[in-house]
Amino acid sequence: MLTPKFGPMLQVAWVVNDLDKAMSRWLDTQSVGPFYVMRHCPLENVLYRGQPTTVDIDVGIAQAGGIQIELIQQNDAKPSCYRDMFPVGTEGFHHVCYFVDDLKGAISHFTQRNQPVAIEGNFGAVEFAYVDSRPGIGCMTELVGRHPDIVGFFKMIADAAVDWDGKDPIRTL
Repeated sequence: MLTPKFGPMLQVAWVVNDLDKAMSRWLDTQSVGPFYVMRHCPLENVLYRGQPTTVDIDVGIAQAGGIQIELIQQNDAKPSCYRDMFPVGTEGFHHVCYFVDDLKGAISHFTQRNQPVAIEGNFGAVEFAYVDSRPGIGCMTELVGRHPDIVGFFKMIADAAVDWDGKDPIRTL
């Protein structure tokens, strides 16, 4: 069966209880950095399992070689793709992420496999969706529509990690 190509995988992500402590752990134990931090990410047009909602998250992103590390702290207890896996007070590995050129086609690939959209929306001009791929691989899958804004943002993060000297380990956006 021919399936769409999603590769390469560009990100792995964890839901964390305390973003600052989690970034410190990654910096200390893995020497991953610098982290770029966005507080109260401005997500728009968010649908959780088809219903309009809002979600309040803080995010820290760093590059580790060829893969991006994302740490996500949800600041409320509202239902979300993050709370689907990790109720308040718990944390762990959450999702893998891919750029896709055809977001609707990629979503269709998963929904045809009984892996529904858990949450979708926009981050500025960038469209994203998380599909509940837990039955297939044990975690969520984030699909990010390829757009110059996000491609450039992720490149900036990757470039900052090359020959990083440990200075300015946490950079607020």
